[in-house]
Amino acid sequence: MNKTTAKLEKNLINALTLACEEFKRWDIGFDWLTHTVSHNRFPDSLVVSCVFVTQTQMQQVLSDSLDVRMRKEIQTRLLKAGIRPKDIRRNVRMDNEEACMAQDGGNWEARLERFRG
Repeated sequence: MNKTTAKLEKNLINALTLACEEFKRWDIGFDWLTHTVSHNRFPDSLVVSCVFVTQTQMQQVLSDSLDVRMRKEIQTRLLKAGIRPKDIRRNVRMDNEEACMAQDGGNWEARLERFRG
């Protein structure tokens, strides 16, 4: 990883960490987030996965349109870090622990690879 890519990754992680800590304060069942990216196709390849504990919690967030607010928060944090995604709706996805267990046997690495941008 060259210096430019390393700096970009550091800025990306810092921005997403701030968003993650914010979401934890919302008391909506949000558990953690992670990202995948191919730096040679950045920012189009960026996929941020917001993970909830249960399917029901995730569905409630979607029903209440809190996913829109979460995407806005992530976009704001990324913009402050100098990262400009073209369409945040394509860059952020919602997921949950129950679905990963049921569909991928709890293997998050395999699950994230399927949704890689």
